Amino acid sequence: MASRILSGMRPTGKIHIGHMVGAIDNWIELQKKYECFYFVADWHAMTTETDTSGIKQNTVEMVKDWLSAGVNPEKSVIFIQSLVPQHAELHMVLSMLNTLPRLERLPTYKGHLKQVLEITDPKIEPTEEQIDRARSKISYGFVGYPVLMAADILAYRADGVPVGEDQDPHLELAREIADRFNRLYGNVFPIPESLHTITPRILGTDGRKMSKSLGNAIHPTDTLEVMSAGVRKMLTDPQRSRREIGGNPNVCSVYDLHMAYTSEERNLEIHQACNTAQIGCTECKREAAAQMAKKYEGYAERRAVWDGRERQIIEILMEGSRKAREIAGATLQQVREHLLIDYENITA
Repeated sequence: MASRILSGMRPTGKIHIGHMVGAIDNWIELQKKYECFYFVADWHAMTTETDTSGIKQNTVEMVKDWLSAGVNPEKSVIFIQSLVPQHAELHMVLSMLNTLPRLERLPTYKGHLKQVLEITDPKIEPTEEQIDRARSKISYGFVGYPVLMAADILAYRADGVPVGEDQDPHLELAREIADRFNRLYGNVFPIPESLHTITPRILGTDGRKMSKSLGNAIHPTDTLEVMSAGVRKMLTDPQRSRREIGGNPNVCSVYDLHMAYTSEERNLEIHQACNTAQIGCTECKREAAAQMAKKYEGYAERRAVWDGRERQIIEILMEGSRKAREIAGATLQQVREHLLIDYENITA
């Protein structure tokens, strides 16, 4: 059973409901049972974005949301990745235990390569020249960031990582790396478990991944009117062209909202009512928005309390980073000892 938990999030500014459902709600529950480390993944943000001008402000805004939602610095260590240099040192060590082909087989790399190739039709086979040109545009940091993720986890010897199924390949890589290090140099790292979060994936109002940059996000600070306007744009069953035709909730983005915000009993009722055309999409969307607004009632006011208290946010992050350095530093000392490069213990 996991006892130490590690999770992080890239600093993208104010969080949206996808972040809340996919991560933050689970973080809040986990901190009640486990020793939790939650970090701002600012180095990870640099793997796909060369403009770093907004990282500091985005960090503060994001952490305001964490605290307002209920992530408690008295119970969890909240810190900034780049303020713990042991992440970088361990990343360098672990990179020696990986091959380039192994990293290039990861779904995230393959998906990014397709984006760079700009090939949307899976039937089209790119030429070798196209692939080489696309690879030349992908940074070393992006190829290696799953190893940095492994270092994030292993630096704290975390034995549990809350992930969605889409992140399983990265956690599996971390498990492989930990096992290989232990076999080569002696046991230092526990093999981390995946703690699957059974939550629906909340898509944006246009059916794509929810993102502030895409302008398709709904935020927990939004009013009922703003939430309702966003939900009205969301995609439903494309086969349901009229109210009297039964729909399939399993292909409906709005039903995912009901799974996240509506009671289990009511979910079953909505599922049945949609199948049998007893409820229309307009009514369903209205109810989903109302349940979402109920969930975040008072959230905007709690978050507003942190406005003007940015210095306190920084102090929380500095203290958390100090604690993180202590734990990660102890791990790196063990790593150096097992690698036989702990030179302070050298004897003539």
